[in-house]
Amino acid sequence: MKNESSQDPLTVLGRAKGYSKQEIIQTLPRHSQFNPQILQKIKETPEVVFRNLGTLFARKIIKMMREIFREAYRAKQFTRTEINDRGVLYGVVLLKHLVIDLVLNYFHARWPQCIICLYNEHTHHTWMINEKGEVNRFKLDLEEVVGKISVKRDPKPYFEDIQFSGEKIFETLYKSQNIDERVNSRYFQGMIPKNCYELPGMRNGIEKHFNPKNRKLDEFL
Repeated sequence: MKNESSQDPLTVLGRAKGYSKQEIIQTLPRHSQFNPQILQKIKETPEVVFRNLGTLFARKIIKMMREIFREAYRAKQFTRTEINDRGVLYGVVLLKHLVIDLVLNYFHARWPQCIICLYNEHTHHTWMINEKGEVNRFKLDLEEVVGKISVKRDPKPYFEDIQFSGEKIFETLYKSQNIDERVNSRYFQGMIPKNCYELPGMRNGIEKHFNPKNRKLDEFL
């Protein structure tokens, strides 16, 4: 029986996990700290090193990958949006990585009948995706873009009484975290942006739906 020191260092340990080399090459350019030197080093590194987190460089790359997907996830789940009677859905995001297209496509898939406008506070650009899935970027404020788009569209009674709020999203996540046997405070704090705790639907809002025996949000802070 071979001892651990004689094992091939390029053998995947356990099940194949993490990201493939191709996934890394395709996704990492979205990261704000990406540069061509990193890409070249990735190409020179065996995939198994990334799978096993075998070096400091591999751990750094996987951390960057997770930061990309985490930022996109947060924007998809926690962006507060409004909709007007012209079928324009709009909101504000804060994205330092190049994931705005992922977020736009997510909203487009959920509301294909709407025009989606998102203002990125990090770049001060407003991005738009129309009903056909075509994406455009404008160096204008959100209100100006929404106004110019809305004035060219007829009123749509279907949208008059619709209001999108993050309360249902918060409530779903809260329910998943307040089970004693499944408490994971590190995950809870990591996935919910801190500013969400200041929103009306969080404090003295969602908690009113739960009895005193359940955990309170303050226990996770």
